[in-house]
Amino acid sequence: MSESRLREEIAAFGKSLFDRGLSGGSSGNISVRLDDGWLMTPTGSSLGNLDPARISRLDRTGTLVSGDAPTKEVFLHQAMYEERPKAGAIVHLHSTHSVAVSCLPHVDPDNVLPPITAYYVMKIGKLPLIPYFRPGDKALAEAIRGKARDHTAVLLANHGPVVAGKTLEAAVYATEELEETAKLHLLLQAHNPRVLTEEQIEELHRFFPPE
Repeated sequence: MSESRLREEIAAFGKSLFDRGLSGGSSGNISVRLDDGWLMTPTGSSLGNLDPARISRLDRTGTLVSGDAPTKEVFLHQAMYEERPKAGAIVHLHSTHSVAVSCLPHVDPDNVLPPITAYYVMKIGKLPLIPYFRPGDKALAEAIRGKARDHTAVLLANHGPVVAGKTLEAAVYATEELEETAKLHLLLQAHNPRVLTEEQIEELHRFFPPE
């Protein structure tokens, strides 16, 4: 896909996420891998009003080549890409239900959400919780490296999800599935819900191997 088309896709998916309340204000960021670097949404920008021509273009070292200054969380994206060489795109949101789950006490830090649905297991699998770091703290990158190689998504405590995918479309859809599962988890907490068994999860992995 051409770079111009990728820029248009970033803007279109960003608007879709914003319009549905998954990324308020200037929160959240999106990136796409190029052969010689990355495209990333600019710092302080709203995903609902992205100008494709002003999206940041970075080289392999993370140096800005063209466009506006990139998100201050460049290092977060780079860490995920370095650990997941097949990832073509990354979506990071501050979506309400996912953030709410990231603030709950007593969650399992190795797997924050239960396997409520088959599609969550297929698209996300296990979701580790990354301890809290202030926004922009580069120590977050090292914390992510410890989990990203074995997980397509991580949840940043009191912050939000970071989700990788082979394509931007795949990353967006997986992020949406995570958010819906977080919503279901919050709705079902007091009801002792039935979740998928280990046998059912293993069957899903056989038919739909994790990417």
